Amino acid sequence: MNPITSFLVFVLFVGGVAVGYRENLYLGIALIAVSLIVATSLKMANVWQKFVILRMGKLQSVKGAGLFAIIPVLDSVVAVIDGRIQTTAFNAEQALTKDTVPVNVDAIIFWHVHDAEKAALAITNYREAIDRVAQTSLREMIGSSMLASLLSDRKDADEQLKVEIGQKTAPWGISVSSVEIRDVAIPVALQDAMSRQAQAEREKQARVILGSAEAAIAGKFVEAAAIYAGHPWALQLRAMNIIYETTKERGATILMPSSMVDSLNPSAATLALALAGNSVFDGKGPALVAGNGVAEPTLPRPPLPAPVAA
Repeated sequence: MNPITSFLVFVLFVGGVAVGYRENLYLGIALIAVSLIVATSLKMANVWQKFVILRMGKLQSVKGAGLFAIIPVLDSVVAVIDGRIQTTAFNAEQALTKDTVPVNVDAIIFWHVHDAEKAALAITNYREAIDRVAQTSLREMIGSSMLASLLSDRKDADEQLKVEIGQKTAPWGISVSSVEIRDVAIPVALQDAMSRQAQAEREKQARVILGSAEAAIAGKFVEAAAIYAGHPWALQLRAMNIIYETTKERGATILMPSSMVDSLNPSAATLALALAGNSVFDGKGPALVAGNGVAEPTLPRPPLPAPVAA
């Protein structure tokens, strides 16, 4: 009983008792009878509710939001339909895919009643029927799908389920808004196999990329060799730049044999500057000392003259 009807019934009943006790008994009985009639006839539907009313076993009307009255005894409310969007969770356990892989799938369906008359009269329990239809459709979809497509194409599977379930529930006055697959669980052994397969695919792709990079680098080296072959000074500058790049970061000291200095073919001015600097004699021959990115050739010192006897 809604609050408005309860208030009216309370007022009429209390008024009837008071009038019958103090003034007129028959008038009091009449007010009490009216309160009982109001309690059984005055109904109120919320904005999301639909009341399906039968009169002597036949459909009389479907009432929407607001206050309305029915005829007691003749009319009866057989169903109160909620028109809001409802959710129903369903699953399929150990269902075999097209490639005979057992999977457990959890999904959820969003639906609402668009025709209260059909939902009340065309089927006994539309909520239970939706759950059964959703489970059956899910198993049919799993059986017609490969495991790879079921795992990767979730949106396509959702749309397929929505269409199939919607076609089955439309005669009951129920529309399916959407279907969403929440989880697809596969056996642990198969998970390990799929993990190894994915790892092998990634390693294969990495090797292919590495091979492509090596081929590109080799091609660039061929082009550089052709350029250096026609321009030997460019090769010498490149060699000197490599020495500089090697020593500039860490401030290392590198000993280089004089044969490498000859291969660099420094100019006369460079040799003159090098001879003016410090030299290191290792007892074997001239050497080049490179430190902090600066290469300095060193030559052996001449031996001191022998002392002359007096």
